[in-house]
Amino acid sequence: MQRLAMDLRMLSRELSLYLEHQVRVGFFRSGVGLSLILGFSVAYACYYLSSIAKKPQLVTGGESFSRFLQNHCPVVTETYYPTVWCWESRGQTLLRPFITSKPSVRYRKCVVFNNRGVAGENLLTPRTYCCANTEDLETVIHHVHSLYPSAPFLAAGVSMGGMLLLNYLGKIGPKTPLKAAATFSVGWNTFACSESLEKPLNWLLFNYYLTTCLQSSVNKHRHMFVKQIDMDHVMKAKSIREFDKRFTSVMFGYQTIDDYYTDASPNRRLKSVGIPVLCLNSVDDVFSPSHAIPIETAKQNPNVALVLTSYGGHIGFLEGIWPRQSTYMDRVFKQFVQAVVEHGQELSST
Repeated sequence: MQRLAMDLRMLSRELSLYLEHQVRVGFFRSGVGLSLILGFSVAYACYYLSSIAKKPQLVTGGESFSRFLQNHCPVVTETYYPTVWCWESRGQTLLRPFITSKPSVRYRKCVVFNNRGVAGENLLTPRTYCCANTEDLETVIHHVHSLYPSAPFLAAGVSMGGMLLLNYLGKIGPKTPLKAAATFSVGWNTFACSESLEKPLNWLLFNYYLTTCLQSSVNKHRHMFVKQIDMDHVMKAKSIREFDKRFTSVMFGYQTIDDYYTDASPNRRLKSVGIPVLCLNSVDDVFSPSHAIPIETAKQNPNVALVLTSYGGHIGFLEGIWPRQSTYMDRVFKQFVQAVVEHGQELSST
């Protein structure tokens, strides 16, 4: 025991002398600083390549759809390399709007569907929108198809827009004039989404801010709703769930918030989708928890393909050292649309 104590004292003394020498000659001039930086960089690179950069999981119930994607949309089978300094879910979600560029895009044939009261200041009817009600979307789709009946017709929805699109496709089945569709960062189960967003950190970063945005959007048209909704009560909501309970569910005639959330969840209708649909989600998305992604249901529908990345957050999917240009989501969208337009007959013939 005495020998052990003496050895420890000698080791401590030599370590003190060594550190004193490093301070005297300079941390980086001694080479130790550079060695530590290089060692940390190598360790981080190994961790990143082994645990962060991974190929997405492709889930589909149809072998032909899977083969189509592998042949014409290879990005869904390639390794996704999230931005090395920002791969955590909340970081990707928060940073993407600020650091990605907004290039000027020329559209040849494109229609942007804006929900009521969103694009402009005027709301002509005392009604807004929700994830479950697809009447306006159906009207737009059939109107556009009547104008261009021979054009390849595809639709894409992001976040809540994706939920609306999937609910429409689940209701109408194969009778839609759409040739194919794509969704990104969809919330599959509204109950699970709400529960996740009400966790303290997620509420602070996302839920409260989005609630104030919803309140602001309806408060502009307050005079249109006061006869059927207690707007003072709506403006006191502190979460999206409270807003939906006090405004959205009442607006669309649901008896309870649970009735609305059940009807708004796309996972219930996924089995009825009748056209090819590619759905990109990140399993670390706090808006759409991984346990609520309907993997087993997707396996039972040959028209559905889930592309699940390990990282990417909610509509993040940043990649590269400085993700100023396109994201992984952008590349998936571009390749899938091009594949359907140029090789869509392979899907329709199977």
